Parts: sequence; structure tokens; C-alpha cells
Amino acid sequence: MALLAVSGIALLALILYALLFTGRRDRRLPPGPPTLPIIGNLHQIPPKGSYLKFTEWATKYGGIYSLKLGPGTAIVLTDRALVKALIDKKSSIYSNRPHSYVSHNLITGGDHILIAHYGKVWQLYRKYISQHFSKKMVEEDHVPIQQAEMSQMLHDFMVRPEDHMIHPKRYSNSIAMSTIWGVRTPNINTPHMKRLYDMMERWSVVMEAGNTPPVDFFPLLHYIPQSWIGDNWRSRASRVGDEMNSLYGELLDQLYTRRKEKGGMLTFMDRVLDDQEKTGNLELNRHQLYFMGGTMMEGASDTSAAILLAGIQGLTRWPETQKKAQEEIDRVVGPDRLPTWEDFDRLPYVSAVVKEAMRWRPVTPLAFPHAVDEDDWIDGHFIPKGSVIFINVWGLHHSPSFLPPNITHPTVFNPDHYYPGQGKPPLPLANDLAISTDPNNRDHYGYGSGRRMCPGIHLAERNLWLGFAGLLSAFEFSGSGKGSEIDTDPQRAYSEGFLVCAKQYGLNVQVRGRTPEEREKRRQTIVAAQQTAQDDVFSRYS
Repeated sequence: MALLAVSGIALLALILYALLFTGRRDRRLPPGPPTLPIIGNLHQIPPKGSYLKFTEWATKYGGIYSLKLGPGTAIVLTDRALVKALIDKKSSIYSNRPHSYVSHNLITGGDHILIAHYGKVWQLYRKYISQHFSKKMVEEDHVPIQQAEMSQMLHDFMVRPEDHMIHPKRYSNSIAMSTIWGVRTPNINTPHMKRLYDMMERWSVVMEAGNTPPVDFFPLLHYIPQSWIGDNWRSRASRVGDEMNSLYGELLDQLYTRRKEKGGMLTFMDRVLDDQEKTGNLELNRHQLYFMGGTMMEGASDTSAAILLAGIQGLTRWPETQKKAQEEIDRVVGPDRLPTWEDFDRLPYVSAVVKEAMRWRPVTPLAFPHAVDEDDWIDGHFIPKGSVIFINVWGLHHSPSFLPPNITHPTVFNPDHYYPGQGKPPLPLANDLAISTDPNNRDHYGYGSGRRMCPGIHLAERNLWLGFAGLLSAFEFSGSGKGSEIDTDPQRAYSEGFLVCAKQYGLNVQVRGRTPEEREKRRQTIVAAQQTAQDDVFSRYS
């Protein structure tokens, strides 16, 4: 009896402790919204559009605040100086990812480069990607492919303008497939492209903050039937994992077959396999190999397409920006050819269009979270080991409280935010601005921060610049449907998930020219560029 009494008292004490302390905010933490016992702030994080709520809290609690996720802690950064001080300057302890049962156990096995823990496998991924997607290698090997794919995108817009939502996706996916796997995406119905984007849409919804039960903070939730707490969350996640493994595994098998039958090519995955075969050191297993290639394909496909679609929205909603870009292109390039990467230094307004599109509608408005490996302090605030660190990209790009001086109207698409003026060189590319010692020099946070910055940034920057330069040189864009104004509301007009893309919108696409003769001349320029791309580049791919 005495033992039972003691056990009962101990159990009661544990329950009382949980009620009193679990979910409460330590006084040493940054401030934040009021908590509830046990769950902390979990009930306040919306399953959709959580970045808007995070930005609302930043306005109230400041550039650093804390959330209690049950027994866990999250730190939210919406301050440029703090992102620089913590994520960049202390990257040795801020480069990990929080463990996620859904993403690590159910979907990727921990081998997805975006969510992989900071360790040997992730470092190998970064080593290979840095070697084969360096600025030098991109400009020597990949820019001709990007230029050719841009030519086809313009041809596609010209002959099938009603498919304007898909053409940028084909463009970016074909660049990714060609440079990574040695396989093109020749048209919008190519099976691997459709499979990838369908899977990415489901992956994005599953991974948005607040969209799955908090099983990482309350492990007992594993044992509750999934339909009770989260709309079959486990089945949805497992389905995404099956689709990833199937697609990426097939691409690796096709690569092995092509290498055996036709030999190697100058692609990323070919070079990785060449290195492993040359040294005899199989540093990555099959699952890691195909996830490295597959997740590089994800990043190179989805982000560029989403930014192009958002940028077209902005250029159409504020047509004076479109006109200004086209005047610059006409002055420098003329109607007889398409822009090339060699024109970069002479088209600073086009560069400003790229930067503004990245700022105005970031693809990841709440960057994928970091995790801190040691206890830390900043400005008198305690950051406990294991805390989840969110970089609130939307707030950094849109909240007037946290903007640099050049961003004067954050809700408006206005490339003048980054335009240095006619005759002046463009601002440096994003990778150069990200390493500036002054955080206010940074153009945007679309590529991440610290050691987790996008390793394909050199390819992505050229994807976007060539895409916008080509589209603006070739076409006039205007709204269609009821009224002529495109809806750009971030909640109504954009998809859900941690990756955000414009929903279907109406668009009129007209070949540029003041007279029928000028329009026909530009059509012939597009046709000729497409034929050159076919002869010089596309013919290499079976």
C-alpha cells in the first residue's frame, strides 16, 4: 500500500509539473505571444499562411521572439542584423535542421539535402554541388543550355500562350534535368515533369508549419489513429515519400543505363559517378545518390518557375515596370536578337526585376527551419540548445519595421527598389550581396542563409535573369478575364504550403511591336533562336 501511495504521489507530481511548466516560456527567452499549459503556442500557429501570422507577431514582439511548441522552443528572426549575427556568423552551431518524424522518417529517410542533418552526408552533398555548380562551371557549361531553353520558352509562349502557367515550369525543369541528369524536358506533357510538380505540391502542403500534428514534441501522438488528429497525415506523408523514391530511383537507373549504352555526359550526376568510379570510394549509397540528384532537380525546377510566374504577375499588375524594362532591352539589344548572358552588365533594370520578384513574392516565405546545436545568447536573450530557428522571410521582405532604406513600398512590385539608374552597372548578384558585412546590403533572403544557402544559386540567378530578359524582349503582357487587373493578393492568389506559387491567372500574351511588320520581325527572331537551340544544343539529347 505504501508503495502504491508513493507511486501515486509521484505520478500526481509529474502531472502537476507538466501542467505548470510544460509549454511555459522561460523568462530568459525572447518575448512572445502568451502560452497555454502543455501546448504552449501550438494552437496559435495556423495550418495555412503561417508566415503572415509570424510577421504579425514580429510587428508586436520585435525582430527576435520565441514560441513554445509544447516542451520545445522556436526562435523567430525577422531582423537582418540578427540573421547575420546568428545564422551567418555563428554558422558552426546554427546549420543543423530540427528532426522531423514526417520529413525524415516517413518521406526522405533523412537524405533530402534540404532537411538532412548537419553531418557527413550533407557535407558530401555540398562538396559535390559546390564543385559542379560553381560560378565558373555554370558559365562555361550550363549557360548555353539555359540560353537554348529560354529560346524554346519564348517559342512556347508564342505558339501556345494559353499555357503560360506551364511554360516557365518546363523551362526551369528542362534546365535542371539537362544539367543534372542529361535528359531534357522537351514539352509540357513530359511525364517526369508532371510527376515532379504533382509530388512537389503535395510535399509542400505536408511540410508547412502547422499542417501536421506536433508528433516531434508529443511522441505519444504516434499511437493515436491518424484520422483522429490530422486528416490521415501519416498516409499523406508516406505517399509523398513513395513518389520521391520512385521518381528519383528511376532517374538514377536511367542514368546507369545511358552511361552503359552511350557513355557519359558533362552532367552533375555523371561527374559524381565519374569521381566515385575513379577513386573507388563509394562515399554515397544508392539512396543518397538519387536523393542528391533528385532534390537538386526539385530546387532548380520549382523556385525559378514560381519566381518567373510571380514576376509576370507584378509586371502585368504594374505595367509601367514592364515598359521600363522593355525600353532598356530595346536600347541595348534591339529587335534582331534575343538577350544573352553577355548583356548582363548593360541591363541593370532587368537585374532589378529579378531581385524585386524574389523579394515581392518569395517562394519560401517562412524559410525551412534551422536548429541550434548549443546554448547561445544574443542581446540578453537565451536561445537553448535544440531550439528551432525560423527565418521569417516574408517579414524581412514586407514588414515596414524591418526593411532596409531602399524598400519604400513593400506591397508594390517596383524594380526601382534595386535599380541603380540608367548607365550604371547592375547591383551584384545575390550570392555576392549575401556575404556583405552590412546586412542592409542584402537584396533578399530567397536563397536561404548561412551554410544552408542554396548551393545552386549561380544556376538559379542565371535561370531567372535569362528568363525575364527573354520574356520582356519578346512579349507584351496584360491581364485578361473580368477586369484587366491581375489578383496578386498573397492569400487569395497563391498556393498553400511551405513552397508558394501563383495560382492560375488569366494573361494576354502578344508578340511585341508597334506595327505588323515589327511584330513579324520579332516572331522570326524567336523562330530562328529556337531553331539554333535545336541544332546546337537540343540535338545532343536523345
